[in-house]
Amino acid sequence: MNTGQSSISLLLWLRGHAGRVLLLLTVGVLAVSLGPRALYGPRVTMESVVQRDFVQTVVASGRVETPHRSSIGVQITGTVRAVPVREGQQVAAGATLIELDSDELRAALEQANLAVNQAQAKLRQLREVQAPVATEALRQAEVNHTTAADTVDRYRSLMSRGFIGQAELDQAERAERVAASQLTAARSQLATLQSQGSDMAAAQAGLAQAVAGAQAAKARLRYATVRAPVAGTLISRAVEPGDVVTPGKVLMELSPAGETELVVQIDEKNLHLLKVGQTAQASADAYPQLRFPAQLQYINPGVDAQRGSVEVKLGVPRPPAYLMQDMTVSVDIEVARREKAVLLPADALRDAEGGRPWVMRFNGGRAHRQPVTVGLRSGGWCEVLDGLSPGDRVVPVATSTSQVIEGSRIRVAENSVVP
Repeated sequence: MNTGQSSISLLLWLRGHAGRVLLLLTVGVLAVSLGPRALYGPRVTMESVVQRDFVQTVVASGRVETPHRSSIGVQITGTVRAVPVREGQQVAAGATLIELDSDELRAALEQANLAVNQAQAKLRQLREVQAPVATEALRQAEVNHTTAADTVDRYRSLMSRGFIGQAELDQAERAERVAASQLTAARSQLATLQSQGSDMAAAQAGLAQAVAGAQAAKARLRYATVRAPVAGTLISRAVEPGDVVTPGKVLMELSPAGETELVVQIDEKNLHLLKVGQTAQASADAYPQLRFPAQLQYINPGVDAQRGSVEVKLGVPRPPAYLMQDMTVSVDIEVARREKAVLLPADALRDAEGGRPWVMRFNGGRAHRQPVTVGLRSGGWCEVLDGLSPGDRVVPVATSTSQVIEGSRIRVAENSVVP
């Protein structure tokens, strides 16, 4: 049979068996494409067990606070003349924060000072004028009384000898009694002008009262200017020029400079991990790329029942300049550290909260259920104490399929995380 006849015969045969030929071709294509999957199993994304130093941290968020805040108000009622500071401004201790209208207070102080001057003048008058006059009056009264007494004695002698009558003696005795009375009055007058005398005491009391009034007026004038009690940052201001203000109302809040604290809420399930003195790394949400050190200083002994959290405070020994009051911060508190720990990605751990955690381990081309003992957990990793070795490959829970069961064949996908 020649070549032409052979070609015609082949075409006639294919036309008669076209369905069978198509089926054979389809089976061949499927065998080529599905053969490896059927023989070696599906490709599965896997992760590897690694070994490196591991730090367990407790992550929380909170706010920046200072140990205390200074609430600023006025001590007297008045009209605000000026407010020379603004919110967010750094102020020094003693800096002027609020100025009240002080014209009336200055006048009251001037009047009080004049009262002091008047009381001082009266006291000087008693000491410099009235006391010397009283001393001289006493001396004159003593002389007069002595003279009158001598006259009485002489008249009695003369009367006994008959030179004078009873009337002259009676007159001399009356003069002596008058002189004695004047002497007593002079002594009393001088006594009142001595340091412990009533007139001197009254003058001194008047001076003290005037001085106290002046001091009160001066204090009220000082109250017209409200100054910063400490250096710090003005974090709020609720007063403007022209406002009438009264005592008892908070007009400003000052955050004192110095030690800064981070107040954060920790889930109560992590309470057993925390200890005072633990170090932490913190960052403000406004500057997430900038981290600064902090240290755990206080753990609240009570638990917030509504939120299931515990309040803790961390000190910031060197707060960065950009850190501001009430900023939101995130902290990572270091609670444990392991050197050369065997680490398993947390997303590959199954029955993590149960009593018998396990992983789906890739070994010998097949998936095997592998019980593990885990230790520290943090940042998406688990410390493996027993059951796995560095370099082992495991199947994450999220990428597992119904085909990945105990003993099933699987292959490593190209996007697997392999060290």
